[in-house]
Amino acid sequence: MKSPLLSLPGAVPAEGVDEGVAAHYGDLFREQRALADGKGLVDLSHRGVLTVTGDDRLAWLHLLVTQHLTELRPGQATEALVLSANGHIEHALYLVDTGDTLWAHVEPGSQQELIAYLDSMKFFYRVEVADRTDDIAIVHLPAGSIAEVPDGVAVREVPYGRDLFLPRVDLESYATTNGPLAGTLAHEALRVEGHRPRVGFETDHRTIPHELGLIGSAVHLQKGCYRGQETVARVENLGKPPRRLVFLHLDGSDVHLPTPGTAVRLASDSGEDGRKLGFITTSVRHHELGPIALALVKRNVPVDAQLMAGDTAAAQETVVEP
Repeated sequence: MKSPLLSLPGAVPAEGVDEGVAAHYGDLFREQRALADGKGLVDLSHRGVLTVTGDDRLAWLHLLVTQHLTELRPGQATEALVLSANGHIEHALYLVDTGDTLWAHVEPGSQQELIAYLDSMKFFYRVEVADRTDDIAIVHLPAGSIAEVPDGVAVREVPYGRDLFLPRVDLESYATTNGPLAGTLAHEALRVEGHRPRVGFETDHRTIPHELGLIGSAVHLQKGCYRGQETVARVENLGKPPRRLVFLHLDGSDVHLPTPGTAVRLASDSGEDGRKLGFITTSVRHHELGPIALALVKRNVPVDAQLMAGDTAAAQETVVEP
């Protein structure tokens, strides 16, 4: 779904999964600094939006996802995962309940598959699941923003900002009134700085929650059964995750960023024949930190090991303890 904000002067379209909104509006670092200062907004209107209504909505969804939802208070933001039977991450839901409706936004284009799964699990519960992507747009306000929230708009407030579930017909007028605008590249740079993993970026077909440090934020360990819980409990109580998420400071002298999928190796063993220890998941240019990245590496990689991402030197910071 193409955003009307792409018609504004300076807007450069994003590519890949973020297609449909602006990657930037002409000055990536200025946009990052504005967000870091609590100013402006990010158009995330390409993200999928769904609602769950009905008296049983919280108790029902509680049985299907990794988060504890039965006592979720109106206005309280949380996040949850849908796992496969083997405990691998399939979907991430960013949630808020307004007292009569549970609102969620998800990765672009993933809402139909998720809704199909949820509909198949309704049984006798009094719930209705609806795809609201056509009429609701997600707008992100950074932490510290003083922008007003229109009456009746659901708001998901977290430490790094607020997500507004804004009527799509109001998107252009709200954005131009509460600018400056920042694109997805600025938003991604701050996400990487904050060590926040994203489904489809920091995940592959075998990623489990422990690898990304999602225990606590998206996975509640003191709740009843849900699909994939056996893997979560086994790793928590008996084992170790095979991989862990790391934050990388990249050599700023390189012109090109290592692309997602680039092999990570020890600096002392960095040739093409060197042992692959992991791979880059997201790489960005940050207005203060320079080139940075997130990567998944094997759990037993020493936390003080000097690494190479392809031909680029990389110093790691621990996100998930080994």
